[in-house]
Amino acid sequence: MVERPNFSPSDPHLTLAGRLIPGGHALHVRVYYEDTDFSGIVYHANYLRFMERGRSDYMRLLGVFQGELFEQAAAEAPGFHFVVRSMQIDFRKPARIDDVLEVVTLSKEVAGASITLLQQVKRDGEVLVSATVRVAFVSEGRAKRIPDALRQATLQDARATEAIGETQR
Repeated sequence: MVERPNFSPSDPHLTLAGRLIPGGHALHVRVYYEDTDFSGIVYHANYLRFMERGRSDYMRLLGVFQGELFEQAAAEAPGFHFVVRSMQIDFRKPARIDDVLEVVTLSKEVAGASITLLQQVKRDGEVLVSATVRVAFVSEGRAKRIPDALRQATLQDARATEAIGETQR
């Protein structure tokens, strides 16, 4: 079992990164004018930005800080980066200016060089947008095995997500 990082409750920036939940992460975002189209509805591409923030802060709270991951991975896999390999997205209902949204990111599957995540953007518990995102770890133009720290943390969450799904069937 991977031990979660111990963050100080007095850290004034801790809440900016959301919170870990069983199987993954939740992050609140407010819809600003810049996120909307001329009618005050969130422009569809901005949901991708919200989900990217969710994925980034999820990794941060797992203790896989991008700077540290970069150092570890640079030694193991020069020129590494993460890429979105595929994404299936379902736009169900619109969000509007001033809405407070919750971006939920759950680990679904961890393979050798990729992680599949389930993401939802919700308003007051109602799912507005859902996506299945497969992220690949790449180095020098080729898929590489995910570093162990990230692999272990996301595997633990994928098991929790599976257990949650089984209890809801």
